[in-house]
Amino acid sequence: MISKQITTLLSLFFAFFFGNAQSIEKFSIDSGGASASEGGIQILYTIGEVNVQELSTPSVSISEGFINADFRIIIDPIVFLQGPALVPTANGLMNDTLRESALLPTTSPYEDNATCNASVFNTIGDNAIVDWIWLELRAANDNQKLINARSALVQRDGDVVDFDGTSPVTMQAAPTNYFIVVKHRNHLGAMSSATINLNDNSTTTVDFTNSSFSTFGSNAQVLLNSGNTALWAGDANTDDTITFSGSNNDVNAIKDYILADPSNILNFITYVSAGYLNFDIDLNSATRFSGSPNDSNIIKDNILNHPGNLLNLPTFTINTTVPPKN
Repeated sequence: MISKQITTLLSLFFAFFFGNAQSIEKFSIDSGGASASEGGIQILYTIGEVNVQELSTPSVSISEGFINADFRIIIDPIVFLQGPALVPTANGLMNDTLRESALLPTTSPYEDNATCNASVFNTIGDNAIVDWIWLELRAANDNQKLINARSALVQRDGDVVDFDGTSPVTMQAAPTNYFIVVKHRNHLGAMSSATINLNDNSTTTVDFTNSSFSTFGSNAQVLLNSGNTALWAGDANTDDTITFSGSNNDVNAIKDYILADPSNILNFITYVSAGYLNFDIDLNSATRFSGSPNDSNIIKDNILNHPGNLLNLPTFTINTTVPPKN
């Protein structure tokens, strides 16, 4: 594919610049540029402002000096969310209570507002959908540089799939090495500690549930009783930290929501709020601040049992290990 793009690009270059007898003055060439590589071949190009036409082929387009190629990669991430895996109804699987309760939205809660057909949520068993999830590709030479990101769906067995509920995930990016990031709306994200080669002619599996899979930072994931690893649950206020006590803690965020729930007419602290909520830490469709079982205790247990909390302090904070993106 890359050789065809090189041939097409050179043909366009000679046809446009020499066929039109257009000269390029030194001052008109910008210092910017980029490169793409595949199969040991590297393309280097500068970005100029000479070309004012829009020229395109099925795989390459040039617009005002910018070159865009229709690259893509196929990836098969596997990830567990601690919340729905804490008390599994089936060994080795997450619970899909949100789906069973018909609370999963067909529009993603993440920034791309992606959508799926409601029929995707009809699947039951190992491949039933648990929730929406967020994927990122970070640059190999800078793990803070975001290359591409998108929503996807995660099944009970941890497979992350496309919007049809079954296919591997396709992302628009050049086939090369990337850091892989997985995130969830009320769990802390995780990133691969090393870059992973992704391409467009085979599906690359990236298994975050395997305890031997190396993630960036210390204790990026929690170890489940099953021996698998999962994303830490408890980021109720979506600030990339999990806190039990102190200012802006996640437990108070749950309490405040419970007391402010319009259906909680008598302001009971034991009230149970139903729905697709960030405060529902175990994704069981019911948010509880107190009583049994409650979401606050999940946060407390994670704080007190975290391997980094050597003194078992309730004020300990679990921070995301995913570097901020730029």
